[in-house]
Amino acid sequence: MTAAATAAPRAARFRLLRPGSGGAWWVLPPLLVVGGAFLYPLALVVQQSFVSERGEAGLEVWRTVVTSAAFGEALLRTVSIAATATAGCLVVGTFLAVVLAFVPFPGARLVSRLVDTVLAFPSFLIALAFTFLYGSAGVVNSALTGLTGSSAPPLDFIYSPTGLVLAEITFYTPFVMRPLLAAFSQVPRAQLEVAASLGARPGRVLRQVLLPEALPALAAGGSLTLLLTLNEFGLVLFIGAKDVITLPMLVYTQGIVTFHYPQACVVAVVQVALSLALYGLYRLAHARMSGRTGGAR
Repeated sequence: MTAAATAAPRAARFRLLRPGSGGAWWVLPPLLVVGGAFLYPLALVVQQSFVSERGEAGLEVWRTVVTSAAFGEALLRTVSIAATATAGCLVVGTFLAVVLAFVPFPGARLVSRLVDTVLAFPSFLIALAFTFLYGSAGVVNSALTGLTGSSAPPLDFIYSPTGLVLAEITFYTPFVMRPLLAAFSQVPRAQLEVAASLGARPGRVLRQVLLPEALPALAAGGSLTLLLTLNEFGLVLFIGAKDVITLPMLVYTQGIVTFHYPQACVVAVVQVALSLALYGLYRLAHARMSGRTGGAR
């Protein structure tokens, strides 16, 4: 009996198109769509950022925008709000995901479905809900005013950076919870039971067994949340927080309100570059983390 006869047949690889049948042409339609809908407008924005309102090409617009106090304050405000909201989402999302996954209670499945529903909501609905609840004439302030007899609203945080951060935490926490719940469902229950049978307390099991397994999902959810909060526009616009100008709001102000299109293009290019840099750092960290996990296993 020959070795070829005894060898197990290899599983046939499914191919939608056979090699040499012109499958490379199928790549052109998606490339044309991406190029026409994203790359070409982006190239126009980059080009316009180097052309002044007088039609002169150069770095004059960039020097004017980058050295302005408004740009520096908007950049600092954008990064600080995004980082604070992301940290809050990680803390709240991890806690809620652990409760939903490992603390049985009536209605846990319904709460999990509600989390999926929030993912489909537009962000301005959260802003409207916060305004109706905590605004100057909101439900909570009206009730507290009736109890205390105060003429001024007792709660006055909704139109501040704190209100914006809380609104972003409320809206983006499900983006952290969903990948964590998926990761928790993949952790073998026997592994947790063995750790508990060896005398490990729940907190130690959480720190040393559960969270290391869910770390890639936590990093993915946190990175996505950071990118989304960095580019958030709807919540900032609808809440109308006083003196809170982020980079997206600065683009809107320069391009739509004051019609300074070159300045708006400069801020937009900086916003895109910042987002791409954060995404690159996330991919690098994810690759190193995956390599360590694969090497450990």
